[in-house]
Amino acid sequence: MENRNTAPVGVFDSGVGGLTVVREIARQLPDENIIYFGDTARVPYGSKSQNTIIRFSEQIIRFLKTKQVKAIVIACNTASALALDAVRDEFDIPVMGVVIPGARAAVEATRNRKIGVVGTDATVQSGMYTKVIHEMAPDVTVIEKACPLFVPLVEEGFKEHVVTREVIKYYLESMRDTDIDAMILGCTHYPLLRSKIRDYLGEKIQIVNPAYETAMDLKELLREQNMENGGATLEHSRYAFYVSDAAEKFRMFANTVMPFDVPTTNVVNIEEY
Repeated sequence: MENRNTAPVGVFDSGVGGLTVVREIARQLPDENIIYFGDTARVPYGSKSQNTIIRFSEQIIRFLKTKQVKAIVIACNTASALALDAVRDEFDIPVMGVVIPGARAAVEATRNRKIGVVGTDATVQSGMYTKVIHEMAPDVTVIEKACPLFVPLVEEGFKEHVVTREVIKYYLESMRDTDIDAMILGCTHYPLLRSKIRDYLGEKIQIVNPAYETAMDLKELLREQNMENGGATLEHSRYAFYVSDAAEKFRMFANTVMPFDVPTTNVVNIEEY
């Protein structure tokens, strides 16, 4: 790679949720170029086995490496949980996930040592947030709760609908009645419901958005490895979007998440990698 400073950062997810991570990276690191891959043909990852998720992640990383990326962010909680260690051992490129940054921020935020985590079935069943939090702070009590309906509500455009408020109450009533004082949005779709969740939980519970924390960790990583794009080019940073299926549906959704117009989305046959 001739100039790794101007090389793009690769970001991938099982579908559209990882766009919340791209949005934060674009906000916090405006000079960086980003290549995004959403595995829309094989979504959701939440119901797949660990071996399958590792295989998918390897294929996507091989594809991203053809785009000369300098670092990779797994913007998917399930893949971060189940594949991060395996791909880190396999590839000679910095790879980071969203779980560790989110867990660390929650441990720093909690005062009474009780943290809630909401996520998909796979993420919650993996118990991975609990495991990572306990490695950092064994004294913290973690309450994990699967909220499987949050993702379809976001994807079908029900963010503002009364139904969403009902579902939030249904899932989070038990958590609101505990004395957690920090809660991790353990799925990349969930930041899109953040204000509604905050309205329901009230001010005493601090909501941790791993997408923001991941962007800050990426900033640190690029600085440490002397790979930041100093913004020497005057043109606006370039963002490219790739999916494995349903490009137009992806682009329409992406336009509701990203603060700029999403350019053409390209379809990739990911099975070739």
